Amino acid sequence: MTDSNATTAGRSAASAREPAVRLEGLSKTYPGGQARAVDALSLDVQDGEVFTLLGPSGCGKTTTLRMVAGLEVPDEGDIHFGGREIVVSSKRLRLPPDKRDVGMVFQSYAIWPHMTVEENIAFPLATRHVKRSEMRERVAHALDLVNLPGLQKRPAPLLSGGQQQRVALARALVIEPKVLLLDEPFSNLDAKLREQMRVELKLLQKRLNIAILFVTHDQIEALSLSGRIALMDLGVVQQQGPPQLLYEEPANEFVRDFIGKTALLRGEVTSGNPSGQVAVAVHGGADCVIFGRSYDPDGLAAGQEVFIAIRPEDIDVRPAENGGVPAGAIGGVVSAALFTGERVEYQVEAEGQGTLQVFGERHAPASEGSMVCLTPRPDGHSVWSSNWTRAPDDEGA
Repeated sequence: MTDSNATTAGRSAASAREPAVRLEGLSKTYPGGQARAVDALSLDVQDGEVFTLLGPSGCGKTTTLRMVAGLEVPDEGDIHFGGREIVVSSKRLRLPPDKRDVGMVFQSYAIWPHMTVEENIAFPLATRHVKRSEMRERVAHALDLVNLPGLQKRPAPLLSGGQQQRVALARALVIEPKVLLLDEPFSNLDAKLREQMRVELKLLQKRLNIAILFVTHDQIEALSLSGRIALMDLGVVQQQGPPQLLYEEPANEFVRDFIGKTALLRGEVTSGNPSGQVAVAVHGGADCVIFGRSYDPDGLAAGQEVFIAIRPEDIDVRPAENGGVPAGAIGGVVSAALFTGERVEYQVEAEGQGTLQVFGERHAPASEGSMVCLTPRPDGHSVWSSNWTRAPDDEGA
C-alpha cells in the first residue's frame, strides 16, 4: 500500500468511528426570552441508534431538533455529522437544511392536500432535480418501506391518520438520509395505532440501520424505542443513557419523578458503605429493611430520616390474612382500586407512610376498604435525603 492509500484508509477509518451526529455546547435563546431554551447541550448519536430527546413541554427538545435540521440557528456550539462540519459557531459556518442530508418528520406531518401520495413523497427529489424515472423507482421503494405499496396515485385527502404518518415518513426516507429526525411523529394517532407504529418504526430502523434522533414527551415511546435517552428540563440535559439506567438509577429527583411512577417510603438509615449502598428501616413495618443506592454526595448517616424511592410494580400487594401483617411488610387500607386491564392500580393508606400508589396483579384483586400487606422488593431502589423541596402531599405521586 502506498503512503497516499494508507493516509486515505486511515482517514476513512477515523471517519467511520465518528458518531453520526455530534452536538457540542449548543445553546439557544429566543428573542425576548429570559432563559436559554437550550443551554450548553452536548451529545453523540451513533450510526444505527435511536437516540431520544425526552422531556416536558418547553424543555428545549424540539428546539434542539430544529437546530440539527437547520431550521433554527444556535447562538453557540457546533454540530457535526460523521465528522463533517455542519455548524461551527466560531467560524460562522452553517450549512443550509438542504445540504445536511437529513430527513425529518414533523408532528403535523405536513402532507400537502392538493397532491397525490406520489407527488408528496417525490417533492424533495424534485427539488434535487432527480430524473423522473429514478424518482418513480425511489417513491415506490419508500412506499414499500412503510408498508404502503401501490398508493402512489391516491389523493392525500383520502388518507387516514396512520397513512398520512407513513407518507410523511416515506417522504423523509426517499432522499436516503444519513440521519432521520422525528418530532413527536405519533402524537396525533390513537393509542392502538401509536403502539403499532412504534413496532413498525423499530423494525424499519433495524432494517435501514440509520441514526434516528427522536423527540417525544411520551415515556413509553422513549423507553421502548430508544438505545439511549437524554432527559431534558429547562434546556438542560438532566441525565442521558440507556432507558433502564434512567428508570432504575435516576441521577436526580426530576429524573426519578418524570420517568415512570414512584412510591416514596419514609424510613431511617440503619447502615451504609462508601459505595453508596444504604440499608433503610421502613416506617410502619415490622423488620422491614430494604436496600438502595444513595446519590447524596455527602453520604447518609445512620439514624438519618430518608425517603426510599420504589417503583409501584416492585411492591407486592396481598390481602391481609386475619388482619395480620407479617414481618417485612407494611399494613394498609385500600382507599381506591382501579382496574386497568393488565393490572389493578391501588391507592393505599399505609401505616406510617400516608397515601401510596401501588400496582397489583389482576387475578387476585383487593377490594376497596380492605386491609392489605405491602411487601417491597428488598433491593435495587434509590435513597434520597428527606430535606428536599417537594410537597409532602405529593409523596405517593
